Amino acid sequence: MAKFVQAKKSCAVNPLKMSQPIGGALAFMGLRGAMPLLHGSQGCTSFGLVLFVRHFKEAIPLQTTAMSEVATVLGGYENVEQAILNIYNRTKPEIIGICSTGVTETKGDDVDGYIKLVREKYPQLADFPLVYVSTPDFKDAFQDGWEKTVAKIVDVLVKKPEPDAPKNPKRVNVLPGCHLQPGDLDELRCILEDFGLEPSFLPDLAGSLDGHIPDDFTPTTIGGIGVDEVVTMGEAAWTIAIGTQMKTAAEAMQKKTGTPYRLFERLCGLGPNDEFFMFLSEISGREVPRRYRRQRGQLVDAMLDAHFHLGGRKLAIGAEPDLLFDVASALHEMGTHITAAVTTTQSPVFEKLPCDEVLLGDLEDLETLAKERGCDLLLTHSHGRQAADRLNIPFYRIGIPMFDRIGSGHKMTVGYRGTRDLMFTLANMCIADHEQNHDATPDTWKSPWDGDGHGHGATPGATLAATPAGAPDLGPAPSTAHH
Repeated sequence: MAKFVQAKKSCAVNPLKMSQPIGGALAFMGLRGAMPLLHGSQGCTSFGLVLFVRHFKEAIPLQTTAMSEVATVLGGYENVEQAILNIYNRTKPEIIGICSTGVTETKGDDVDGYIKLVREKYPQLADFPLVYVSTPDFKDAFQDGWEKTVAKIVDVLVKKPEPDAPKNPKRVNVLPGCHLQPGDLDELRCILEDFGLEPSFLPDLAGSLDGHIPDDFTPTTIGGIGVDEVVTMGEAAWTIAIGTQMKTAAEAMQKKTGTPYRLFERLCGLGPNDEFFMFLSEISGREVPRRYRRQRGQLVDAMLDAHFHLGGRKLAIGAEPDLLFDVASALHEMGTHITAAVTTTQSPVFEKLPCDEVLLGDLEDLETLAKERGCDLLLTHSHGRQAADRLNIPFYRIGIPMFDRIGSGHKMTVGYRGTRDLMFTLANMCIADHEQNHDATPDTWKSPWDGDGHGHGATPGATLAATPAGAPDLGPAPSTAHH
């Protein structure tokens, strides 16, 4: 069990944390035809927009109510009204998701009341999907914004089934945490479909931010789960929640629809995936397909190969709680020691993290701890690259943002394949680091008896060109003429 410790600094020097509103906005981007709307100043939206564009390298739909100083003081009803009307008339979305920000939360805007007034004033919006989530950025973090948004979508959009309505045994709801990339969701979809199941992902970033080219331009999200499908999620026989953060949404789904849920706190590692696959076999009534039994064997072999290089390493990791727990626990099982762990918000999952403490802090704290404790492997997002350079240790990027590499959205850590690829990548980084720091190149393998290490120029009967200090003079080299 890890002790949760809060840093006592008065400011964040090199921030690790991202705010609730952009976590909520990203969750809305997993819905088809969605337009996320941040109720706050233009700057709040601009920074979030830049962050997502740099990470996904895609066009990001994100709008703002553009609150000025005067509007903030007097109240934001007119801004919310105008923003909803403009988006509805110009971009033709299927849903508008509204997230609050610090400035409007401090003022105390009643956005739910604003939405009610807008519906009454404009009949065309009476039944249009408008979902508001309170996500002040002066508290909590990115993961919390995602968690609240998914739970609110379930509460507002999912239809409560009739008491005697049958469940579809093949249909499964999947509630993925914000620590899963589009590549992870694609892998999960393939796994579930191979068991004969019909998954509905909420949110579904693999449909909207997986980097595909649409046939036509649209100012809203270009894919994801449709509102019509979300409405019918109560027909599913099971809900699978991935990450502790999704427990709230899973409970909301169960309370509203009666659909039972199963929570998987992590899907990186051998044991968690064994549990996941056995659960799918149980609810589908099918054996685990042969390809996944083979993938399991490949993972076991990969763990055997990689543990020589990962075992004993001292890990420094900074990430959102569920991502930190997922990856760090898998590496702990490989013999890596979780020596320095820094996170962004409190979570009950830390009770199961195999380390002494988790610090609520920033990347400066992570760098300081890594240096003091002699860490030799660093995992965090792209803003940790300078710290890794100063510490001169291997650096692996996880989480959001990853703006200095392409293909970030396609990274995969779930399932047997995802875990295998992660172990290979980290082990290869450690091998490269060992070669670099120990200067293990062909030039360093020269024999002290031979100037060039290859014996070039030596002829039968020739004497050694030089004798190392302290070594006996062996005289002429033996002739090879008779061999």
